[in-house]
Amino acid sequence: MTYPAAINVFDSLQPGDRVEITHEVKVGFRKWSSVTTGEVVSKERRRHGLHEKRNFDDKVWSDCLVLKRDDGELTTITLDEFSDLRKV
Repeated sequence: MTYPAAINVFDSLQPGDRVEITHEVKVGFRKWSSVTTGEVVSKERRRHGLHEKRNFDDKVWSDCLVLKRDDGELTTITLDEFSDLRKV
C-alpha cells in the first residue's frame, strides 16, 4: 500500500473500527516488520519537535492512531511511509 492510500484509510477511520497495521521498526542498522491489530480509540495529528535546528515556527506533524488491542492494552502507532494500514 502506498502512503497516500494509507492516509485515505486513516481519514476514513472512526472510533470502534478494527484495523491491522504492518509497520517497520528500526533500531540502529537493524529493522524488522511488526503487525499490530486492534480497535481504533482515537486518531489525531500530533505536533512534535523531534527535529533539531529547525526554524522556531516550522511545524512538524505526525498522523497517530490510538488502538485498543485484544488484551486491553492501549498502544499508539505513528504512521509513516512504511506503514501498511487496512480495515479488518
